[in-house]
Amino acid sequence: MHHKSALLNVIDVEATCWNGQPPPGSLNEIIEIGLTVVDVSARRRVSRHRILVRPARSTVSDFCTELTGLTQAEADQGVTFAEACRMLADEYEAGVRPWASWGEYDRRQFARQCQADGVPYPFGYPTEHTHTNAKAVFTDAHGLRKRPGMAYALRIAGLPLEGRHHRGEDDAWNIAALVLDLAAREAWPTTVPLS
Repeated sequence: MHHKSALLNVIDVEATCWNGQPPPGSLNEIIEIGLTVVDVSARRRVSRHRILVRPARSTVSDFCTELTGLTQAEADQGVTFAEACRMLADEYEAGVRPWASWGEYDRRQFARQCQADGVPYPFGYPTEHTHTNAKAVFTDAHGLRKRPGMAYALRIAGLPLEGRHHRGEDDAWNIAALVLDLAAREAWPTTVPLS
């Protein structure tokens, strides 16, 4: 039976960052949400998306631009964080669809920023049923002692790095390839549909 919960959102965020500590009064804020929709059972990446988010409590540093390629001018064109979360829920069914990211950073950053901005958390509860740490799954599947960064994991899996590393949209696309590689090895956990 083909249930819509066969779809998985693979998410990678970029946030404002500095070489060292944030300036006084500034917080790390999401400025890009990269999202690739994956049909795990069909073993394919269905679509790729990018949501630019306008930071409210910080600005895009030169260091951040060097890392992500994102400028303050681009971020200024983005939607508010609240609007981005609403889009995740409405357009990408974030409340019911399981999701994955490379490590726990993205999940923690969403939780932190939702709390700071008083925005409802867009992903389904309980978290442990909806979020999969793809880095942890990859580490176990390959019997590694240390958890690899995404670029190194692609090399281990023999997959190309497509696009620019530290660009959320490209990273989500590449992480999705790793998820499908794990699914092909029967190593990707099956998530229980919430609905």
